[in-house]
This record gives sequence, C-alpha cells and structure tokens, in this order.
Amino acid sequence: MSGQRGSSLCSSHKRSLLVLSMLVVFISSINNSLPLDEQRELEPETYSKYYNYDQLTDLLKSLAQKYANIANLTSIGRSVENRELWVMRITRDPTADGPGKPKFKYVGNMHGDETVSRQVLIYLLEYLLEKYGEEPRVTELVDSTDIYIMPSMNPDGFEKSKEEDCMGKDEGRNNAKNVDLNRSFPDQFEEIHVNAEEMPEVAAVMRWILQNQFVLSGNLHGGTVVASYPFDDSAAHDNEGTYSRSPDDALFRYLARVYAENNPVMKTGQPKCEENINETFKDGITNGAKWYDVAGGMQDFNYLKGSCLEITMELSCCKYPPSTQLKTEWDNNREALLAYMEKIHIGVRGFVRAARNDAPLADAVIMVAGINHKVSTSRFGDYYRLLLPGTYNITVLAPGYIPMSVAGVEVTEGKAAVLNITLEAENDENPATLSIPESPTETSVNSASTDSSSSTGVNEAADEEKDSRVTVQPQDFRHHHYNDMELFLQKFSSEYSSITRLYSIGKSVQERSLWVMEISNNPGVHEFGEPEFKYIGNMHGNEVVGRELLLNLIEYLCRNYGTDPEITQLINSTRIHIMPSMNPDGYEVSQEGDISGVQGRNNTNNYDLNRNFPDRFNFVTDPRQPETLAVMNWAKSYPFVLSANLHGGSLVVNYPFDDNPDNVSRYSKSSDDDVFRMVALAYSQENSQMYDGHSCKGMDLYQEYFKDGITNGAEWYNVHGGMQDWNYINTNCFEVTIELGCYKYPPAADLPKYWERNRRSLLQFIHQVHRGVKGVVIDSKDGSGIPNATITVDAINHPITSNFAGDYWRLLVPGKYHLTASAQGYSSVSTFVNVPKEGVEIVNFTLNRIHSYTNGQTTEDTTPVLDPSVKEFQSLIKQLSGESGLDKLIKDTPTQSSFRYRCYSEVSEFLRGLTLNFPEITSLQSLGQSVEFRTVWALEISNNPKVQEPSEPKIRFVAGIHGNAPVGTELLLEFAASLCINYGKNAAITRLINETRIVILPSINPDGRELAKEKDCTSTAGKTNVHGKDLDNDFFGNASQRAAEPQPETRAVMDLIQERGFTLSVALDGGSVLVTYPYDKPVQSVENADTLRYLATVYANHHPKMHSGDTGCPNSQSMLISSIHTSKQEVSSEHAALPLLKLDKNSKPIVGAIIVLNGGVRVFTSEGGYFHALLAPGLHNIEAVADGYQQQSQKVSVSPFEAASSIIIEFDMENDIFGLPRELVVASAAAAMTALVVTACIIWCICSAKSNRQKDGFHRLRQYRDDYDDEIRLMSMGSKKSLLSHEFQDESESEEDTLYTNKL
Repeated sequence: MSGQRGSSLCSSHKRSLLVLSMLVVFISSINNSLPLDEQRELEPETYSKYYNYDQLTDLLKSLAQKYANIANLTSIGRSVENRELWVMRITRDPTADGPGKPKFKYVGNMHGDETVSRQVLIYLLEYLLEKYGEEPRVTELVDSTDIYIMPSMNPDGFEKSKEEDCMGKDEGRNNAKNVDLNRSFPDQFEEIHVNAEEMPEVAAVMRWILQNQFVLSGNLHGGTVVASYPFDDSAAHDNEGTYSRSPDDALFRYLARVYAENNPVMKTGQPKCEENINETFKDGITNGAKWYDVAGGMQDFNYLKGSCLEITMELSCCKYPPSTQLKTEWDNNREALLAYMEKIHIGVRGFVRAARNDAPLADAVIMVAGINHKVSTSRFGDYYRLLLPGTYNITVLAPGYIPMSVAGVEVTEGKAAVLNITLEAENDENPATLSIPESPTETSVNSASTDSSSSTGVNEAADEEKDSRVTVQPQDFRHHHYNDMELFLQKFSSEYSSITRLYSIGKSVQERSLWVMEISNNPGVHEFGEPEFKYIGNMHGNEVVGRELLLNLIEYLCRNYGTDPEITQLINSTRIHIMPSMNPDGYEVSQEGDISGVQGRNNTNNYDLNRNFPDRFNFVTDPRQPETLAVMNWAKSYPFVLSANLHGGSLVVNYPFDDNPDNVSRYSKSSDDDVFRMVALAYSQENSQMYDGHSCKGMDLYQEYFKDGITNGAEWYNVHGGMQDWNYINTNCFEVTIELGCYKYPPAADLPKYWERNRRSLLQFIHQVHRGVKGVVIDSKDGSGIPNATITVDAINHPITSNFAGDYWRLLVPGKYHLTASAQGYSSVSTFVNVPKEGVEIVNFTLNRIHSYTNGQTTEDTTPVLDPSVKEFQSLIKQLSGESGLDKLIKDTPTQSSFRYRCYSEVSEFLRGLTLNFPEITSLQSLGQSVEFRTVWALEISNNPKVQEPSEPKIRFVAGIHGNAPVGTELLLEFAASLCINYGKNAAITRLINETRIVILPSINPDGRELAKEKDCTSTAGKTNVHGKDLDNDFFGNASQRAAEPQPETRAVMDLIQERGFTLSVALDGGSVLVTYPYDKPVQSVENADTLRYLATVYANHHPKMHSGDTGCPNSQSMLISSIHTSKQEVSSEHAALPLLKLDKNSKPIVGAIIVLNGGVRVFTSEGGYFHALLAPGLHNIEAVADGYQQQSQKVSVSPFEAASSIIIEFDMENDIFGLPRELVVASAAAAMTALVVTACIIWCICSAKSNRQKDGFHRLRQYRDDYDDEIRLMSMGSKKSLLSHEFQDESESEEDTLYTNKL
C-alpha cells in the first residue's frame, strides 16, 4: 500500500553533485561497456525464473544497448547497500525531453519480498521493446508516452527474501535499515521525517517524483489481489473502515476499475488468499484508508506533492510465489498494465503560451472548478489533466499574466480534448490578475475582461459513495480549572497530532502558561494563501463561558475532522488558533455562580487586561502586564486576519471602535465599519437569543436592547485600552468582542445550552475569514512574493500589508472596489475588483522594481547577471528578512545552554574552546590588555577567517563595555556557539557565515566584570574600569581633541576599528530595554540618521519586549533566554537592505574612490574596488568621485527584504585638467618634463663629485627601501617621501647637500 504527502526534501549540494557525477560516469560506462561488435545476443524470456540484482543489471544494460533508439537506462540513486535504483525510460528519442508526451511510471518491488511486481515489470519493458514497430498498439503507446519503469525500488530487501515465502517471514519486506519504504513518505495527516541515511530509496524516489511532472503512475505490490486508490489514511487514523476521499475520488475509482477489470482474478473481487480467505473487494477495488490505514505511503505523496495520480495494485496472494507461477502472473497482468497506461491520454491536454511572443509558459496552474486539485505546465508549456467525461470550467493562472477561464469544456470518452490557452501579460491597462475561483461555485474570469460569471459544479460519477457519518458533539461539559484545562489540551494535542499543535505564548503573573491550540491540516506551518484566525477567551477571569466554549470547539473540530465535510474544509483551508484562557490567574480565584461580580476579573496584579493595551485616544498609564505583552507579541508574530475576544456579562457582538476622544457614549465609526457589521452579524444571526437584541431579559435593570444583537463599542460605553481596537490599528487583524451571556460564571449544568446556542455562530464566524479579497503581491523580476507590501482600498482609510511570502488577505463586504498595491522600491499597481456575495475574490498584483538612475538618465538594469549561488543567497536573505523568517531560523537552531554568568577565566576558556573545536571557521585574536592585564579578546567567525576578503561585509558585536552589565557578554558567547555548532548543519547559518565576516568582542571591560555582583541590579560596582573611567565616554575624537591618553581597553578597541573596515557594529549594554543610535549628544545631528534608525528598528522589532516600548527592566536571567537570538537578525540585515556597490573603470577596479551617500556620509573603495554602504529602505543618491575621472551619480532603490545588490559604476577619464583641455595640458607637461630631465642630468653631475659618504647614504636608502615599504603599508598618515627623508636625512650643511636631501 502507499500513501504520502511530501515536503520536498533535497539532499545536500555535495551529494547532488556526487549523484550527478556518478550518473555521468555510469551513462558513459553504458555507452562503452558493450561495443556493437561485442554485443551478446539476448536470451529469449522464459518466464520461469527470478532475476537477482546482478542478473537484472546485466539484462537492463543489454536491453538499453539493443534498443537504444527507444530505451535509456539510468539510476535515480542507490539503496542502503549501494545497489543502483534502475529506471528504464521507454519512448521515442529517450535521451531528450520534449513537449507533447505525458510522463507515466510504474514502480515495483517496493517491499522486497513482494516479487511478482518486479518480474512483471521486467516482462512489460521487454514486451514494449520487442513489440515496438510490430504491434500498432505498442508503437502508438511508446511514441505518444514518456514511459518510466522501475522494476525494483528495494533491491536490498529482494536479496534477503526467499522464494515460496508467501507470508513474508524472512524479513525482506523492509530496506537494509529495516525501514518500511511505504510508511516513510511525508504524510498529510502525520508528521514523518525522511532521513536520507536511513531510507535513501525514499529520498531518491521523492526527488525523482518532484523533478519530473508525472501524470499517471502505478505502484505494484503483493499479498492480495486488489487495486487500491487514495487516500491511504485519514486524520482519525482508524485502523480500517474510514473512507478517506480525495478531490479526484471518482477519477481514482475509474482508474482502479480499469486495472481490475482487465485482470481476471482482480475483477472478481474475491482473491481468496489463505491469510484472509473471506476478504472481498467490490469490483476488485478499494479506498486505501477504508481497507486499512497507511500513513506515509507513496501514492498519496504522488498525488499531493507531485500532482501525479497513482494507485496501488496488489498482484498476488503469495508475496514470493514459486518461479513456475510467473508465466501465469504475467498473463493475468499484461492487458491490465497496458490498459492502465493508455488512460494517461484521457481528459484535457494542451499548451499555455504567452500572447506577446507565443512563448511557452512553465509552471502555469490549471484549475478545474469543483475539483480542489491543481496541475501545472512543464517547462515546454504543455499540461495534462486527467478527467472523466463531462463538462468542465477550467481556469489557467500564471504569475505576471491575466488568468483565463474557459467554461463548458467538453470531455468525451477516448482521447483527451485539446485546450490551448494564450495568456495576456499584465500591463498598465491590465495590471493585476483577478477573479480566480476559490470554490466550485465561485466566479471565473477570461483574459479580455474582469467581469465575473457564474459556473456550475461538475457532477461526479453516479456510483460515488456518499458520506453518511454523523457529526460528533462534545460530551464533557464541566468547568476546567487550570490543571484540568492543561491536561485537556495536552490530551487532544496528542490524540490529534496530525492537525493540532499546542504552544504557549508566554506566562501569567503567577507563571501559568498562556496556552494556544493550533488546528490546521499542516500545523506549525503558515501555508501560502491560507488565512489565519484566532479566538481568545477568559480575558476577564470570572467570565468563563468563552473559556469552556473554546474547549468544546477544540474537541468538536478534532473529532469531526475527516468525517464532517464542513469541518474538514474549514481546517484544510484555515489556520485556526484558539486561546481558551488569557487570564488563568483570575479564573482560579473566581467563583461558580457569580452573575455580575468582579472577583477574578482582573489579573493577579489587579489590572483589567482589557484596559491595558495602548490606546489611540488616551495614554494608558498602567504598566503593561505580562499577559498583555504576550498577546501583543503573538498578534504581531502571525498574519491573523480575523479574531474574536469572548467575554460575558451581556449578550451582544461589540465591534470597533471602543472609545472616542471625547469619552462619551456615541457611535465611533472605524474605516471598516461595514466589514465589522458584516462579521458581527454573521455571529449574531446564528444565535437566536443574541439576534433578538434583548440582552438580558429579567436580569438587566436597564433593559438594554441591541438591534440584531450587535453594537458599536463606544456607542454602548467607552473602553480605553481595549484589545479589539489595538488589533485593528496595529495589525492586519479585524477583531470583535463577543458577550456570550449575562451570567458570568454560570453553573456547569448550563454549559451544554451555551454550546448549543453558540456552536453554529462559532463556526460561521470562522468562515468570515474567507470573505473579501486575497492574493499575492509578486516581484515581476523573479516571481517571488513581496513582503510588507501595502494594499489600500480607495475610500477606506485602513491599509493592510502582505505577509513574508507576499500573500495577503483583505476583508471587504460585497461590492466594487479600487485596490492599489505598493511597496518600497516598486511602482504601484491599481485595479478594480468585484467582491462576491459569498466567498473570496483572488487578486494578485505584479509590481515592477524602480530602476536606478545614473546622472539623471534611466538605466536599463545595473545589476549584473547573477550566478545561481548568488540568487540562492539573495533568496535566503529575502526569506530571513520576512515577517517570520527569523522565527523559523530560531526554531531550527534551538539553544541548549544553561545560561549562566561566566567570570573572565571562563570566558577565555570558552573562546579558546570554540577555536579548538571549530578551527576552520574561527580565529581568536588578542586586541590588547586591560589595566589589570586581562586580555581583550576578539573572535572572528567566517568561512575563511585568516584571509581578508574585501567583497564580504564585516559586522562587529561588542559587549561588556560596562562590567556590571554582563548580559550582553553572555548573549554574544551563546550567539557565537550557536553559529559555530550550526555551521554546516543549518543552511541559513552556513550561508550567512560564508558571506559575512563576524567579529565578536564579548567583554571589553574584563576588570570591571570581575568587580560586578550578580543580582545587584542597581550597584555601580564594575561599571568603570579599575582607573574609574567609564569606557563608554572614552571613545571620542582624535588625538588632538583628547585631554588624556585613552584607557588601554579603549585603545585596543580603537586599534581594531581603525585597522579593519567594518560595515556595521552593534554594542550590547544593560540598564534598560531599548536600542539607541548616534549621536549620544542631542545637539549633534547625524547625516545617516534614517539608516541608523532603521537598523535600530530591525533589532527592536525582533526582540520580544523591546518593540512594545516598555523599558522596564527584568529582574531575572530570563532576559538571556528571551534575547539570545535577536542578534542573528543584525547579521542578515547587513545583507538585506544595504546595497554593495563596486566601482569599475574599463574592468579595472579603482581603489580609494570616494562614495558620497545622500550628499553626506562618505565611504571609500578598498582593494578590488569594493565598498559596503548601509542604507535604509528607500531611494538614495549615490555619488562617486575619483581623481582623474568624471564624477558619477546614481539613484539606488533599497528594499528592506532584498540582499545587497552589486552595482557597477563605470568612470570616464576627466576631459579637462585645471580647467584646460587635456591635450594642451599633456603637451605642456611633456615640454616641462624634458626640461626637468636636462636639469636632473646637470644636478647629477654636480652631486657625483661629492664625498663617498654621500653616495653611501643614497645606497643605504635604496638597499633598505623594501623593508620600509612594509612599514609604509601600515601607516594611515604621512607620505612615503616624508618618512624616507626623515629616516635618512643627510647631515651635510652645504647647499648641494640640502638640495639632494630635499629631492628625496
């Protein structure tokens, strides 16, 4: 059996090269191993013996040699025991790829002891090769199909197996590492890690599937006789009996029947195998999961990740029957194998081309309305979509092109219908792609218009099984205290691990975890294009109904996934986050039966959490609480689109705004008032009591009435510092507050009634996340998504931004809108869109980068052509600079330190240990010594630390300038260890180190550090060095501005700064939680303030507390844990938004040229003409000046998410010299030089009569010139002439002597 889902796992670069080299060597060995004149005659097939590995190899090589015109043998990898995984490609012209032929594959012997499949595939390829040109059916099949046959996926297991072992008792089923290959592929319902060392066969086949666009496939097994089709497992993972339906279920059933009907045993549906004599299969086919649940199977992986339809054929009851039975097995399966292959030519096929030049469009997406499964075009622009006879609506989408929908495509029996599509490129008139269908009944669009038209779904096969399952309701209604709630969440996270992830966003005042349950078909991952939703309950600790409803909802979603269509669709299309309790401390002191009290309402510090958020009208003076900070960080860490905050005390949905500047009860309308009313009504309309509008009949003295069960917050009453307004103003998330009932803490017996009243409302509100428009903002140059792009809607003053992958979601009520997408460094694009009454409209934007301008003239493209490695690095920087890129990097590089403070000797030992354990990437240097002779260390981390590479930017991290603030020291030590340990293991860290020179100074005041005392947060002991000097005030000006010599620690660091050209420096200190940037004196301005402010913002935004503006200092070492990874962002930032420019004059680099940035900051080119300039995102003026050349200028656009670009500035020679034409000056200089030569000759004659002592002095100068050149290169001031004349000045006082020495 097979069933799989795949996250594309690629082997390392070295292994890829090794495989390629082995393929090249092997292919050449094939071509040379059997010369034509020595080719042996192939023996006729007897169908009476098994071929072992060596015999199979010889046979395949011989066949490939004999039928070279239609056969080509390759290996896609090797097994654990180093056996080749042979694949025979059979088609006309088998060594070349071309359009018009769909790819088909058969894979056999996946389980080594299931051997019939191995043999029948050998017989099949022999049959195809021998009958080609003789039998029309075979000839047509080979000419029109690209056929790949792998007789054995598990050659190691086959060698262990024993003939006549029908039950598989000899352990040949698994590979040589005892891994079941058909349980090892990535799965949609279960997390499976593919270890290439343990299962190289799986890794090789995955790579093969993903690199080829196979259309149809068969996986041949043994042990019974049946054709099994996807899905192979379900979310529930019931052992058997659960039908797991794929979007192409009817098509899979048809394909399985094609095989079964052509196999005389299989079609009976009664294999009568000894192991299960009474087992039957209707029509000889079965749904995989209904038969028995298989997680990690290959057929599901093919369908979900390779877009290839694959079924599994079980060919015989006996796994390894006697060889005398092979002829019968071949006869039983020959027609079925051929008939199944021929079905690759049904459905719809065609080409997708660009209208402007008829060029083929690769990777265009083909979507069929009503079937949630997409296929894409090959690099030749051809596509193949298998479909049953019927009428279909088909849409084609390609980045940068206007999508096209074709309605009423007729598919008939027999050969595929041909549908060629031509797409118009986006331009100024048609800038965006519109109206791509989201569901079977959504609207479509054609290439000539943006108007929507309805389409109908496609009827599936009449015999399709109907889902008869009953929705499972929660059974356990009780009040869950914290420990009970925690166990409940852990239980469901464990039982439904394929769709859940339990995580904590922080802790309460009393250290209780703030738990969140994520429910998604791919938990832990933001899926491109999928919106994220959140529910928060129990913000007020004594308002408990929301807490219990959310626990009920978790149970309801988990138990009904895979059985209830609505729940399954909702989870598959939405990433749902549920926080049952935001105030667990308050809950624990609340009392059951509390109707309208306040006990437990606030947190342990007695602050109302719904008055604790930053407010737009009123400054909230209360200190930000840990629960509030946790939710703020959480809300900014995920691309939430819609949210609800569940409360109690009334019965109404309350929407923004919650307050107004006058602090009076009146309607405070937000820019998205219509949207908020729409989503609020979606909830209230499903709750009849709420929709009635009479909030608390018989309980409310004021007899409140809310029309339709909704209200504007400020019209009800003013709330300053509320969470829903903060969400709307500070994130992309729309949030409402839902009051669930007038009884704050009702008896447990009433909880079932609350669930029944709110169940439909809770689901309907989640559905609202799929309203409005969504899409992706694309970079026209490389097709990648643009993060943080702004999407604005005319007449609605509330822009939203795209996620790190470029995808966005914008809630809107139905109607016509004018949308604009913009991003720094790109030209804006606008379009009109019609939002439907139901569902979402997809609007993709393609933005063009703003070109640079040189000397006022637009340049075509100053960016040189990049090799693939550079493109890969730029892609990495873009990913890391995205919204969640750094979070993923941190998740992939867990910290394992104990986080303790180290004394000086331990710091030194730690640094030496890094250099001893990681000598290839580290270098430790002593910069000098402190007053008490402790070493000031500098650790360099790079891929070649002993060689200077001017093209690489340098970044410096400094800590410990104040000895009593050692947190920075520990952060840098852990940071250094993390980089070293993960080098070569984590691709992102490895690439960053390879492209950057990182210098770490963990402690520049080691003497002060020895004086400081742990846990003494206010003491100044150790702040200064032992001379009592604050080193942070010792770095200023040059020597002429100093009243005294710098301290030895200061001098050591200053020497490092002056010796090496660093691009960026970060100093870590203590005493507060914020980032400062130059200058330290308010009266001074700084020319590159925007860049420095941007860099400070980058650091602060990636710190869990700093970005909130709360500068309160923690009183524990937890700050170490919360801050340790923040420094990593600075390394990537150096590459992300800051262009690297290179000066070039006739391909010769210019050293010492001056680069002026925005008319202020100056940097100089170094060896190779390189320099690195830090620039904030935006458009910048760059001027380049070099002696003897004309000044050059450019405007450069910098993106916050792009790696630095290499820009070549070409200089022209200066035409004028001293304001005169170059030709006149050159002629005059030539005449003057002639006169000087004559004068020099006269002087030489006079000087030659001087004493021998004078001659000896000149000789000494020349003799030692090389020694002094070495010293000259170390000097930054003074000229070579002055140094030499000073060192060798002659003591003669004659006029001639003076002349001579001055001439030096």
